[in-house]
Parts: sequence; C-alpha cells; structure tokens
Amino acid sequence: MSIWFWILIIAGGLIVIMFITYYNRFAVLRNRIENSGSQIDVQLKRRADLVPNLVEAVKGYMKHEKKMVEYVTDARKVLIGAKSLPDKVKAGDNLAAALKTIFAIAENYPNLKANENFIHLQQELSTIEDKIAYARQFYNDSVLDYDNLRSIIPGKWFAGMFGAKEEAYLKIPEAERAVVKVKFE
Repeated sequence: MSIWFWILIIAGGLIVIMFITYYNRFAVLRNRIENSGSQIDVQLKRRADLVPNLVEAVKGYMKHEKKMVEYVTDARKVLIGAKSLPDKVKAGDNLAAALKTIFAIAENYPNLKANENFIHLQQELSTIEDKIAYARQFYNDSVLDYDNLRSIIPGKWFAGMFGAKEEAYLKIPEAERAVVKVKFE
C-alpha cells in the first residue's frame, strides 16, 4: 500500500473526528441552554409557590391594602399561566415588583414585620431571588458559549451543517436599567 493511501485514511479519520467533536459540542451547549432555562423556570415556580403563604401571612395585617394583595395574587396567576421562557421571565419580574411593593407597605405594620412567618417567607423569597439571578446569569453564559462556538471557524461551518441557530439572551427590563438615585438628607 502506498503512502497516499495512509494519508487519505488518516485525513478521513481526522475529518470524521472533527464532525463528531463539533456535533457533540453543539449538542452539549444546546442541552446546557435548555437546562439553564429549566432552572430559571424551577426558581420562578418556587417563588410563585411561596406567594400564597405570604398573602395569608399579610392578609390579617393589611386589611386596608387589599388592592396590593390582589395585585400580588394576579401577578402570580400570570406567572403560572405563562408558557414560554421569555413570558415566564417577564411575569416573574412583574411578580417580583409586586412583592417589593408588599414588603415596602409592610414597613407600616410593625406587628407584621415582627411576625415569624412573614420574616421566614421574606428570607426565603430573598434566597430565591438570588437563585433566579444566578440561573439567569448561567443561562446567558451558556448562550454566550454556544454563540461563540457558532461564530468562530471551524465552528461556523459546522453550525450551518448542524442547523445551529442563534440563541437569545435574557435581558432585564428597561425599567430596571434606570440609575438608582440615592439622597441623604
């Protein structure tokens, strides 16, 4: 057998290895994006599940704040009914805003602020908010890795062959981008 035969065999083997490697890398990154999106969903669900307990803890104290309690309850319903990840994230942001309003109003009720259940729920929600922030960051990091692989050569060539489409980053709403003004008087 000639040397050219072995060169062709080795070159063909290298090409097959490259195809397999890039196919697997795209598959792993797609799975990571899907998993990180699911983790966001899990944390949003945990937040939504805590809301009824919070509402019950608050109801007795905030009789005059009935609209706020309804606002939180409605925001929770929208979150539970959301189907796509972007819709869930948006509904989750609305629920977070509603919860911030409840906690701000709670400042006017010293007995509520001292209530053990309320304090526990507040701490639990704070922990969940941290986990949601981390899950969003992990999602965006996963999208970055995936899109980087799609953008560089030879990944760009393989992305076209494997049908790897661009993924969208999760973005924060414009309202949350505003500069916070702090005043000391």
